[in-house]
Amino acid sequence: MFALCDGNSFYASCERVFRPELSHAAIVCVSNNDGCVVTRTAEAKRLGIKMGQPLFQIRHFIEQGKLVAFSSNYELYADLSRRMMQSIASLVPAIEVYSIDECFCDVNGMPNLIGLGHQIRERVLMWVGIPTCVGIAPTKTLAKFCNHLAKKYQAHFNGVLVWSDLPKERQLKAMASEAVDEVWGIGRQIGKRLQEQNIRTVLDFYHANTAMIRSQFGVVLERTQRELHGIACESLIVHEENRQHIVRSRSFGKCVNEIEALQAAVTHHIADAAAKLRAQGTQAHTVGVFIHTNRFKASDEQYFNRRHAILPMASANTLLLNHTAQMVLKHIFRPNLAYKKCGIELGGIESAESGVQQDLWLTSATEKSIHLMDVWDQIHAKFGKGRIKLGSELLSSDWLMNRDALSPCFTTRFSDLLQVT
Repeated sequence: MFALCDGNSFYASCERVFRPELSHAAIVCVSNNDGCVVTRTAEAKRLGIKMGQPLFQIRHFIEQGKLVAFSSNYELYADLSRRMMQSIASLVPAIEVYSIDECFCDVNGMPNLIGLGHQIRERVLMWVGIPTCVGIAPTKTLAKFCNHLAKKYQAHFNGVLVWSDLPKERQLKAMASEAVDEVWGIGRQIGKRLQEQNIRTVLDFYHANTAMIRSQFGVVLERTQRELHGIACESLIVHEENRQHIVRSRSFGKCVNEIEALQAAVTHHIADAAAKLRAQGTQAHTVGVFIHTNRFKASDEQYFNRRHAILPMASANTLLLNHTAQMVLKHIFRPNLAYKKCGIELGGIESAESGVQQDLWLTSATEKSIHLMDVWDQIHAKFGKGRIKLGSELLSSDWLMNRDALSPCFTTRFSDLLQVT
C-alpha cells in the first residue's frame, strides 16, 4: 500500500505560514523574473486566474486589493519542504520524495489507514503549518488519483481518501467523473491521442484494450493502466539515484550585453552543479555552456550556441570546472547582442570511487583539490550556501533574477528571523 501526501497550493501555503492574516486571501506565486503564475490558492482560482497566466494580466486585482502576489522564494520553500518530509517520515516506515511538495509513503501492513492519513495531515499542519491531502491505495498511480479526489472533494473526504474504503461502484463512478489526463503520467499530448481513440475519461482508460495501449503508446502507459487495476508496477524509491546529467540555467532579470555578466552567471551555476557532484560522490567528464538571446523579441538579432569541452580526467573541483566553462563561454560569445539566458551542463558523470586511472603528473594536485573542496563544503554546511564565491561570480549582478515581491527567508537567514517584542 502506498500513500501520496501533497501540500495544498504549496508555495502559497509557505507564504501563509508566517502571515496568518492571509489565511483566506487570494494569493499567487509567480515564476522566475516575476513572469507567470505557478501557484494559486482556491481564492485566486475563484477570481478566474489561470495557471501560467502572466503577472501583468492580473495586476489590476493587486491594485484593487483583491490579490496578493509573491515572487518565488525558493530558499523558504525548500526548507519548509524538508521539514514537511521529516514530519511525514516520522509516522511511516519509509518515504520517497517525489517533488518539493509531495512524497510517496510505504504504508504496507499498517492498521487504520484512514486514521494514519488524518494523523499525517494533523502533524504536518501542527509542526510545519502546511495543509495537505493524502491519498492511499495499492499502487502509486491509484494513490495519486486518490490524492486528486481528496483535494478536489476536500469537504466530503476531509482531505484523506483510502481507495479500498470505496465500494466498487463508487470507484468506477469516480473514474468516470475525471478526464483521462488526470491519471499520473498522462500529459496533454498523450491525452489528446487517447481522446482520438475515444478514451476520454479515467474509466475509459481503465476499460481500454491493454494490447492496443501497449502497441500504440508503449509499455510505460500499459503499466499505468495495470496500476489503475491495482497491480503494482512501481515500487518505492527510498534512495535517490545519482544524476547522470546535471544542468543549471536561469533567465536573466534583464538582457545583458557584456561578457562579464555571462561569466558571473556561469560561475554561479558551475559552483552549484559542482556541489551537487560532490554531494552524490560523483565527478564529471564533460563541461558544456549554452547562451541565447531573447526569442520573444523578434526585432532583436537572434543567436543561440552550445559547446562542450572534455576534461582530461573527471573532476568535481569547482575551480577546474569553472576554468573550463569560462574557456567554452569565451569561444561561443558574440559581442553586441542582448543575451537573455545562459546555462551549464555537466556530463559523463561517474562515481568518484570508480577506480579510474589517475594522471601520473596530476596526482598530487588532485589530492590537494579534494582537500580544498572538502573545506569549501564544510564552510557552506556550517555558515550557509554561497558564503564562499569565486571572484568571477562577482563581476556583475546584471544577470540576477527580478524578484520584486520576494518575502523574507524566515527560516534560512538570520536577518529575516521574526522578532518578538
